[in-house]
Amino acid sequence: MKNLFLTDELSQVNGEDTSSAIIPARWLLLVVTVLVVFGLTMLYSASYNTAGLKYFRNQIIWVALGSAGAFAAFVIGYRRIAAGRYWWMGICFVLLMMAVLFFPAINGANRWIRIRLPGLELSLQPSEFAKIAVALFVAKYCSDNLRTFALLRSRNGLLPLALGAGLLIGGILIGRDFGTTLLVLSVTCLTLFIAGLNLRYFVIPAAIVALLGVYIVLHDPTRLARITSFTRPELVQQDEGYQLWNSLLALGSGGWTGIGFMESRMKAKYLPEAHTDFILAIVGEELGLVWMLILIALYAWFTICALKISLQSPSRLGMLLGFALTMGITLQAAINIAVVSGSAPTKGMPAPFISYGGSNMMACLIAVGLLVSIAAETAYPGYNEEYLNAIRRTCSFLPWWRKYRNEEE
Repeated sequence: MKNLFLTDELSQVNGEDTSSAIIPARWLLLVVTVLVVFGLTMLYSASYNTAGLKYFRNQIIWVALGSAGAFAAFVIGYRRIAAGRYWWMGICFVLLMMAVLFFPAINGANRWIRIRLPGLELSLQPSEFAKIAVALFVAKYCSDNLRTFALLRSRNGLLPLALGAGLLIGGILIGRDFGTTLLVLSVTCLTLFIAGLNLRYFVIPAAIVALLGVYIVLHDPTRLARITSFTRPELVQQDEGYQLWNSLLALGSGGWTGIGFMESRMKAKYLPEAHTDFILAIVGEELGLVWMLILIALYAWFTICALKISLQSPSRLGMLLGFALTMGITLQAAINIAVVSGSAPTKGMPAPFISYGGSNMMACLIAVGLLVSIAAETAYPGYNEEYLNAIRRTCSFLPWWRKYRNEEE
């Protein structure tokens, strides 16, 4: 089979060379590889003294699973995956309800499903996969209903779109995962705006979301404390501002070049969640501001490459899906950096490709697989048929597969 990422073979669509469209995907894969390797290295440093190799081993498993998911997304192709959007949304909604109904709350939120295997305990966070499901649904709906999706009084208009996306976003909200709810809602609105929805349709929903957010904050002492303490964490450094204050101490003590790899003092029981949501504070402490700036540059380069893939796509579905997936990862990275540096209220949102967290790692890598699929489809239309045919030939010895193929034919 042809290696799309190493070949310089020309591909033409309507007489135009399209093979150069794969170049941003090559850069994207390089950036993601660097981020994942860097994340594993820093996770080892941040968790070894307190948990040994436990988190490091688990993260390697999640990276392997996420890489397999990304390859599957690439081989299947974004068009086929988007065609099954209702299945993905249904599965995610069921998992979200299972987390709420059958598993205990952790830190006041019902976000996780515990998976216990012999010698291994893992947690699955359905809301991470719901982000991809919503992106698939919104992009596919807007591309299929190009002329009607922005109309209120239409069978294929704005209301069915809002109800479909709102159902899954509501499922995330029921689990009290307010940060992910806001992230998915923001990405959805940005995607609809890019798709051509008039700004006037955002006014009433924005007002409702703002009022709901104020109500939730005012009636939840924990979240109210986060809002009121992040501007002056030094005044409440032993209470609500403890985590943020120690994060700022870690960043400040790192200076320009850091105090040295594995030499962090704040990870030794001082900074909560040092290996997850606040791992960038450990990066700043051990490697300094220089590496923090390099990390921000890598995120920025990821965004540029992913947006270029989206803009080059000749299909409306590819463009909208690529944009939604890119914004999901980029906004998440921006929020995490803002939280760690005290520029935003404390929120449990991991740094993409860096923080410990299997579900987030898998979801991010699957999103990368979809982005690469968009680029490959642009450069080499129908590229995945060769891969799928090879899989069919490989599985032809299975009796049930032969029966399935005969029925299909």
